[in-house]
Order: sequence, then C-alpha cells, then structure tokens
Amino acid sequence: MDKAVKQVRVRTPATSANLGAGFDCLGLALELYMDLTVEEGEGEGLEIAATGEGSGSVPLDERNAVYQGVARAYARAGKTPGRLRLVIDSQIPLASGLGSSSAALVAGLTAGAELCGMGLDREEILRQGVAVEGHPDNVAPCVLGGIVIAALDGEEVAWARIEPPRDLAAVVAVPDFPLPTSKSRSVLPERVERRDAIFNAGRVGLLVAALQQGDYSLLRTGMQDRLHQPYRTVLIPGMEAVLTAATEAGALGAALSGAGPTALALVSGQGTEVADAMQQAWTKEGIAVRTLVLGLAAEGVQCVKER
Repeated sequence: MDKAVKQVRVRTPATSANLGAGFDCLGLALELYMDLTVEEGEGEGLEIAATGEGSGSVPLDERNAVYQGVARAYARAGKTPGRLRLVIDSQIPLASGLGSSSAALVAGLTAGAELCGMGLDREEILRQGVAVEGHPDNVAPCVLGGIVIAALDGEEVAWARIEPPRDLAAVVAVPDFPLPTSKSRSVLPERVERRDAIFNAGRVGLLVAALQQGDYSLLRTGMQDRLHQPYRTVLIPGMEAVLTAATEAGALGAALSGAGPTALALVSGQGTEVADAMQQAWTKEGIAVRTLVLGLAAEGVQCVKER
C-alpha cells in the first residue's frame, strides 16, 4: 500500500430493534456482521465496492449509506476527505428488520472519525447516528453491543446496557421479500389507546427485568406488543402463524424484528426445532424463507486502524 494511503477497518453487528414491547427504545446486537474497509489517499474521488448481501442493489456513489456516514464524520471534524475507496462486505439482509441501515451508518461514522484522528468515541457515534435515524433502538446496540434500552433526552441519548446472557440465542426467520422501513412505519397510527400504552408499559418493564435477571419465564409476556406489531403484521403474510409456531416449538418469546419482515424468537439452547417450525409455517404460506440461529453480540462496533 502507498505510504500516503491511510486505511481503517470497521465491523458492525446486525441488530433487532423494537424488541417485543420495546417499540423504538429496546434492541439487541446479533452475531451477524458488516465489514468495512476504507482507504484514503491523495487527490479526490470516490470508489465503492460491495460484496455479500445487497451487493447488487446498494448505490455505489455518494448516495451510499456507509459513505454518508463517513462524510458526516469529516464534516463534524471540519475536514474534507481525499480520494476514498470503500470496500463493504455485509452478511446483513437489506430491508429485513435486522438493522442493515444502522450498521452501514455506524460503520461509516466510525471509519470517518478514525481517519480524521478523532478515535472511537462511542457516545459521539451514538449521538450522530441517532441524529440521522431519529430513534436509538437500532443504533444503540450497534454501537454498544449487547441489549440496550435507550431514550432521547433532548439532543442527548440516555441508555442502559444489559450484558447478553450466554445461554440466550436468537432464531431469525427472514422471508424472501423486503419491507422498507418507510412503508412499515407509514401504517402506524398517530395516536394509540390508553389501554394499549398501559399494555406495553407493563410488558417492556417485564422484558427488561427478565433479561437483566435471567428470568426467562417472563419473556413470552414481555415480547407482546400493541403499539406497532399488529399494524405491521398486515403487511407480512403468515407472520402470526410464524410467531405462534415459534412459541409452540419452545421459543421463550417471539416477535417481529425491527420494522419487519423478519421474525425473531429467543431461545435457550440450540434453537433448531424453533427454526424448523418457523420455516415450515412460512412455507405453508408459499413464502420462501431462510432461518439463522445467532448468538447475541456482546461487542458493538469495532475498529482496527491499519495505518
């Protein structure tokens, strides 16, 4: 590599947001990753190469979400980037409810901060990411790892992190169709009934307590939701059957992942039977699906500065 070229490597995890009753405030990191390498050389220009998930559909110009994160970091530092080459390799399905956009944004913000000499300041990356996305439930676990509950307090992000239990895993069933977050959010009501707000308030408390204390008997109740899932489920054929199949097969709790269309079930143990049940339920609907059994990622964004 030319001595004038600086290189940074970044890894960000997938995330599952809106976890159960934790609409827009609770999420967890998953052991499924986006890897980014950014090289900065002399001169001007932008080159982007993408492999893995979404490689045939992500823009390879300034519209790219990773590049926009890099550019935002440079702007915050008051600097102008030189010639940039971005190499993106992602395992995270696009528009699936597994946080691909947050992973891209956080990767770009982190790489840009490193190249500008600012280092990995997780609080600042979190603030910048939430400023772009508008809510913290994907960005926070992507930055911090583990299970994170977060809320906006003015322009600041208040958060608490739970170390993921080692015996807990997530089964994700990803149907073979995308569901853009903008479409999924468009079906949500502007107002909710008081009884629905009370329903969720109690359950998100139980869910956080269950995860903090390791009391898995509370997970099935804590994963129930009335604020977003009933409205989004109508956009996802077979979702109710898939979630029911998961719990009947032994899942501790199951819910829509993020804005969908992925379904997520929490399990203690292998999860093979739950994965098979979820797959069969969607197959009966005539929908192709892939399932993954994933560990919960204790590490958030990671950065290795090569030069």
